[in-house]
Amino acid sequence: MNNTNKDVTSKKRMLFLLIFMFLMFLIIIIKLSFMQTHNLKASLGNLKKLSTKIVYGPSMPRGRILDRNYNVIVDNVGTNIISYKKEANVSVKDEIDYAYLLASKIDINYAKLTKNSLKDFWIVNNKEKADKKITDKEYELYKRRKLKAKDLEALKKMRITDEDLSIYSDIDKKSAYIYYLMNHGYSYDDKVIKEDITPLEYAFVAQNKNNLKGFSVSSSWKRTYPYGDTLRQILGNVSTSEQGILKSDAASYLNKGYSLNDRVGISYLEKMYEDELKGKKDKYQIINGKKTLIEKGRRGNDIVLSIDINIQKSLEEIIKEELINAKKEPNTKYYDHTSVIITDPKTGGVLAMASKQISENAEGYKISDYTTNLLTGSLAPGSIVKGASMLTGYSSGNLKIGEVLYDKCIKFKNTPRKCSWKTSLGALNDLKALELSSNSYQFQVALKVANVKYYDNMPVKIDEAPFKVYRNVFNSLGLGVKSGIDLPFETEGYKGKEYNAGLLLNYSIGQYDTYSVMQLASYVNTIINEGERLKLNLVKEVKYATKDNSIGKTKSTYQKTVLNNSNIDNIYFKRVKEGFASVMKGMLGRGYMGNSPDPAGKTGTSETFYDSDLDGKVDTETYSKSFIGYAPKDDPVMSIVAISPHVRYKNTNSTYASNVNKRIVSRICNIFFENYK
Repeated sequence: MNNTNKDVTSKKRMLFLLIFMFLMFLIIIIKLSFMQTHNLKASLGNLKKLSTKIVYGPSMPRGRILDRNYNVIVDNVGTNIISYKKEANVSVKDEIDYAYLLASKIDINYAKLTKNSLKDFWIVNNKEKADKKITDKEYELYKRRKLKAKDLEALKKMRITDEDLSIYSDIDKKSAYIYYLMNHGYSYDDKVIKEDITPLEYAFVAQNKNNLKGFSVSSSWKRTYPYGDTLRQILGNVSTSEQGILKSDAASYLNKGYSLNDRVGISYLEKMYEDELKGKKDKYQIINGKKTLIEKGRRGNDIVLSIDINIQKSLEEIIKEELINAKKEPNTKYYDHTSVIITDPKTGGVLAMASKQISENAEGYKISDYTTNLLTGSLAPGSIVKGASMLTGYSSGNLKIGEVLYDKCIKFKNTPRKCSWKTSLGALNDLKALELSSNSYQFQVALKVANVKYYDNMPVKIDEAPFKVYRNVFNSLGLGVKSGIDLPFETEGYKGKEYNAGLLLNYSIGQYDTYSVMQLASYVNTIINEGERLKLNLVKEVKYATKDNSIGKTKSTYQKTVLNNSNIDNIYFKRVKEGFASVMKGMLGRGYMGNSPDPAGKTGTSETFYDSDLDGKVDTETYSKSFIGYAPKDDPVMSIVAISPHVRYKNTNSTYASNVNKRIVSRICNIFFENYK
C-alpha cells in the first residue's frame, strides 16, 4: 500500500516537472519571436532610411554594319541633343514656363503635335475653364465613385472645342509640343527634346540651367551611310529619340529593359539584328543621393554582311543606266523595274542584291529603290524553270537521259495550239531541248507525267495529281517555298488552284505558278549543289565592339544551313547542268554572262499580263525576261538571277529593252570577275 502511494506521488512530480519545462520552453519561444520581430522592424526601418535606386545613362551608339571585306557601310556620327529629366519640386506651371522659354529660343518642328496633345496642353493652362466642362451631376458621380478621375479628364478633353484651341499661335503650339516631349514616357527617363542642335541652341541651354531646371545638353549619335543610298532599303532604319519604341513593339522591348524613348531598329536589318546592334547603357546605383557607376556601357556589336559593297554599288548603277536606256524605246510603257541578285552558291550568302524602279514625270526619269521587291514580288519566270521540269521528268521515271522527242505543236480539242518559240525545232534530245529552250519537249514530258498518250485535237481532262508531282520537285529545289533569308516579308508566291491540260503545259515552262527572285536564287543554287537546298543569308558574322572602332573578335559566324535535300539522283543534276552549259554556248545564251569563265545558265521569256487601266483585271499582253546563271560551271563562285517584267508589248519590237537583262548581267559579271579574288 505504501509502495503504491509512493508511485503515485512520483508520477505527479514527474508530470509537474514536464508541464513546468513546457511552459518555460514556450516562454523562450515567445521571447525569441518577439526579438526577431523587433529586429526585423528595426532592419526594415534602417532599409527605409537607406534609399537605393538603379538608373541608366543615355543610349550608347549602335553597332556598325560592315560588308564582307569589313568596309563600313553603316556607322555612327556624333551629334548634340537637348534632353529633360524632371527634378523634384518642379510644378506643372514651371514646366509650362520652361516650354515657352525654350520655344522662344530654339527651332523645333511641331508638325507631329497631335490635336489630343494640344488639348492636354489647353487643360493644364486653363484649369478653371476645363473644370467647368464637367457637370455637377458628373462631379457627384465622381464623389460616389461611379466615375474615376480619368473619366473626368476624358470628358474635359472631349468637350474642348476648335474655338477653344483657336487662341493658340505658332509659339503656343511649339511650347505645347515641347511640353508633350517633356512628359512623354516614364518620369525617370531622360526625354530627348531635340537632336542635331545648333551651337547657339547648345549655348542657350547650357547657360540657363537655373531657368531651365532639368534640361541639359549632351552628346549623342545618329546613323550615317558612307556609301549613300547603296543597299539603303535593306539596311533598314532606326527610330529617332522622339519616336522611341514603336507601340507595336513596346511590350517586347520594355520587358528587355528598354526605355520608351530608346532608339531601336524599326525595319529590315536594323530591326532583325536589334539584339546585336543595340548599345549597352551605363548603369548607375544611387544610394542616399550619391550616384556611382557600377557597370560601364558600350556601343553595340558589329554585324558583317556577305555583301561586297563595291559589287553592290556597281550593280545598282548598272541597273539605273540600263533602265533609262531601255525605257526610251517604244512599246515599253509597262516596263518599270529590273531585279538582280548575286549569291555565293557554296554558302547561300548574298553578294549583291538590287531592284530599281523607273517612273517618268515632267522633269524626266526618276529611279527609286525597289530592293524589297526581291522578297515581296513574284512572277511567272518562264523558261528558266525548265531545269526543274527536266528533273521532274527524270525523277518521276517519265524521261530518260538522252531521250529524243520531236518538237511539234500540241493541240487539244477546243483550245489554241501550243508551240515552241519557233514553229519546229526538229528532233531534240534533253540537252538540245534545254539549249534551244523547246517548249514542246517540256509539254510532251508533262503529258507523260500526267499519263496522257497524246494525239492531235484529243479531248483531255487532267486532275491535280500531275501538278502535285511537279510541285513536289519544284518545292524541293526552292520554287514555291521561302528561301529562309534573314529578312522579313518574304513571299511564297502564287500557287494556281485550277487544273487542266493547258495549265499543266504552262506550268512546265514556268507560266503558271509565280516565284520571287529570292526563290529563283535558291533554285539555281540547289541545282549547282545537286539537290542540297541552302538557306540564303545576308549576315556572315557578328564581331564584338571595340573601344577604338577596330574590327573586334568574332562573336558568332553564320553556319551553312541545309533546308532540305531533293533526294533526286545526282546523275540527273549533272545532266541538267550539262544542258545549262550548252545554253551558254548556243545562240540563246552566248555572251550573256560577259567574260565570265566557263559559264552555265538558262534564259527565259514569259508571256505576262498587265492591268493597264488599274481596274483589277489584266488586259495587256507583254513579254517578261528572266535569266539564271553561274560561273565557272564546274566550281561556281557566284550565281546570278535577273528579272525584267513587261519589257515590251507582245508581238512588238523593242530590241534594246528585250536585251536589257543580257546587258545588265554581262556588265556586272565582267566587273565581278575583274575584282574576284
